[in-house]
Amino acid sequence: MSYLARRLLTFPLILLGVSLLVFFSIRLIPGDAITAMLGTEAGLLTPAQRQALAAYFGIDQPVVVQYGRWLTGLLRGDLGVSVTYGRPVLDVILERFPLTLELALLSMLIALAVGVPAGVLAATRKEKASDVGIRVLAMLGQSTPNFVVGLLIIYILSVYFGFIPAMGAFTSLWVDPFANLGQLIFPAITLGFAFAASVTRISRSAMLDVLSDDYIRTARSKGAPGRSVIWHHALPNALIPVVTLSGVEFGYLLGGAVIVEQIFALPGLGRLTLDAIAQRDYALVQGSVLFIAFNFLIVNLLVDLAYAALDPRIRLGAR
Repeated sequence: MSYLARRLLTFPLILLGVSLLVFFSIRLIPGDAITAMLGTEAGLLTPAQRQALAAYFGIDQPVVVQYGRWLTGLLRGDLGVSVTYGRPVLDVILERFPLTLELALLSMLIALAVGVPAGVLAATRKEKASDVGIRVLAMLGQSTPNFVVGLLIIYILSVYFGFIPAMGAFTSLWVDPFANLGQLIFPAITLGFAFAASVTRISRSAMLDVLSDDYIRTARSKGAPGRSVIWHHALPNALIPVVTLSGVEFGYLLGGAVIVEQIFALPGLGRLTLDAIAQRDYALVQGSVLFIAFNFLIVNLLVDLAYAALDPRIRLGAR
């Protein structure tokens, strides 16, 4: 059996474990969907009215029965109906996901465009002033929380430039590319700041290891140009840990952009999940987390497949 087939066969088992965890964890939070939806007015309900609403939302049965019903619907492609939006969960998720996906991709593009060249520069100028400066900036980037960077960006833009980033709306890239970029560029910089610092440090470390290998010394002894040795011989192999980091970080960006989406009031998947937790919208929380987990698995699989493309010495699934 091929490596790809084995990995795909593990997906249902992992998603089953995630579904169990999120299903029972969300129900440990005090309160229920009825109280979250009606607030103080929930206390005015008669027992019969509360029972009718519980039956309507499907929370009148034991938790195990609820999970069985939800899992049965999941096998049919039905993630349930959102209490908050009154619509199928999958429709709500797919409506919000494009923003989060584009934000994650833009953040990763910024991080790689800054981090990889900075790491290569630092490695080729080891212990020089430029190397020390890049390492200090990388440590600063990794130690600064995203919300601090986001608030600083908003403060600087508003106080010194009289400009407030667009908030609370999302224009599709296909409708108006310039408006779309204006809405996402500053959140992407906020998310990509710490990511770029991590890429810089990993790139530097990997380049230092590769530059000491025998084949690099052989290429130099044959008179290969310095730039060719660095960018064509050393960099592809040094990119393997960068690809690993990028895959993991990209998976986190798809589900962990909650704070940045909240600061810039972006209607993305992270903010949707946070609001669903506050509203005790069980179906929406379960569907969102499962959707994020599925995307994480896909990203990790693509990262593993990229290893063999970057380094022919790697053979996935070889015995």
